[in-house]
Amino acid sequence: MDLLLDTHTLIWFINGDSNLSKKVKLAIEDINNDKFVSIASIWEIAIKISIDKFRFKKGLKKFLELVEENGFEILPISFNHALTVSTLEFLHRDPFDRIIVSQCIVEKLILATKDEHISKYKIKTLW
Repeated sequence: MDLLLDTHTLIWFINGDSNLSKKVKLAIEDINNDKFVSIASIWEIAIKISIDKFRFKKGLKKFLELVEENGFEILPISFNHALTVSTLEFLHRDPFDRIIVSQCIVEKLILATKDEHISKYKIKTLW
């Protein structure tokens, strides 16, 4: 399974948060699955840290080291991802989520998310 983690999913996994579903936790921990994190999620987390909406005691650099240590591959934003955003129905206002949805469409990934707005798009989700 090729899995893209939504931003909250990544944060909850790294923090060992009980809000993460067991199904998603098992899928992330399964060594047979390829796990991706969008650079948009890293960007979103950096912004949230800078405006004090998210705190990670050890800082962003350590957070990113944990992303790497967990074997997540960073998915860059491509021209095709941006083009796909321009064709999306405006079901979700968050620009980070819209690019993540686009990445799932273009790369044929399953999105690990609890976000109910995202499930309105024609992508596969896991929760």
